[in-house]
Amino acid sequence: MQTKKIALITGASRGLGRALATALSARGWRLILTARGEEAIREAAVGLDAVVLAGDVADPWHRARLAAIAADEGGLDLLVNNASGLGAAPLPRLADYPLRVLTDLFATNVVAPVALAQDALPSLRERGGAVLNITSDAAVEAYEGWGGYGATKAALEQVSHVLAAEEPRVAVWWVDPGEMRTEMLAEAVGVEALEAPEPDGVAARLAELVERRPASGRYQASELEVAT
Repeated sequence: MQTKKIALITGASRGLGRALATALSARGWRLILTARGEEAIREAAVGLDAVVLAGDVADPWHRARLAAIAADEGGLDLLVNNASGLGAAPLPRLADYPLRVLTDLFATNVVAPVALAQDALPSLRERGGAVLNITSDAAVEAYEGWGGYGATKAALEQVSHVLAAEEPRVAVWWVDPGEMRTEMLAEAVGVEALEAPEPDGVAARLAELVERRPASGRYQASELEVAT
C-alpha cells in the first residue's frame, strides 16, 4: 500500500526542478518527474523514488499520460509547475517580439500549468494537496527585453491567485525563486549567470514551504524559512 506523499514535478531534468526533486525525495516523497529530454530526466531520477516520463507539457497527449501515471500511483499530493520556456533569445523588445513564439510561450508557461492543475484537482481536493507554481520577478517588474516571458509569468500569477480563491481545500503557492545559476538564465543574460547562486538553496526553502504548508499566496524564496 502506497503511504508516501506523491508529487508531480515538471521541468525536473535540470535547475530548480531537479534540485527540488532531490530535496523532496530526501524528505520521503515519491515523485513523478517530467521534462522534454529522455536521457536527462532519467539521469535526474537516479537514486530517487521516482517514475519518469519525457515529453512536452504543452502537448495534451503528454499531459494525459502524466494524469494516467498519477492515477496509477493513487493520486497527487503536490503539483509543481516548474517547466518554463524563455521565449525569443536574445531577448527582444516587445515591438519586435515574434508573435508565434509568444503564442507558444503562453502555451508552455500558462496554459499547460492550468491544464495540469485541472487534471490534478480532484485528487488534490480529496487529499488536501497543494499546487506550487514557479514564477519570477519579471511578472511584476518592467525589465527591458523580458516582456514576453514576464507577461506569461504575470498571467501565471493571476491564474494562481484565482485558483487559490476558488479552491479553499487546496493550498496554492506562487513563488519567485530569485536569480539562480541555470541554463535558462545563462541563455538570457550570458556569463553573468555564473555569479548567481546554485538552485539547491532555493529548493531547500521550497521543500520547507511544502512541509510547513502556509496559507495560499505569493512568496519570495529569499524570505522563506530554512529548515534547521
